[in-house]
Amino acid sequence: MAYDRELADRVRELLAPRGAEEKPMFGGLAFLVNGNMSVVVSGHGGLMVRVPAGDTDTLLATAHVEPMIMSGRQVRGWVRVGAPALGTRRRLSAWVERGVGVAAALPAK
Repeated sequence: MAYDRELADRVRELLAPRGAEEKPMFGGLAFLVNGNMSVVVSGHGGLMVRVPAGDTDTLLATAHVEPMIMSGRQVRGWVRVGAPALGTRRRLSAWVERGVGVAAALPAK
């Protein structure tokens, strides 16, 4: 399944001032900050967002937010945000900023 190119363009526009690197990964398009993944426009729809691991359970109570599952296991520190939660610039920006904040706090790769 191909990722949503319109959503990728919207994320790209938000991250342009930060000079985020783009890489095709996981069937989608990952945006890296200092070499660390921050958000991924998913090939399964929506956005995968890096979050503080301790915030995962709280965020999962948010509408249109699901656990990120890889190889049959939940990946703590990542959530999958459905397209309905990304409809406006403000909503998308909030999720992108959350992912960028976590990635930027990690050591550069």
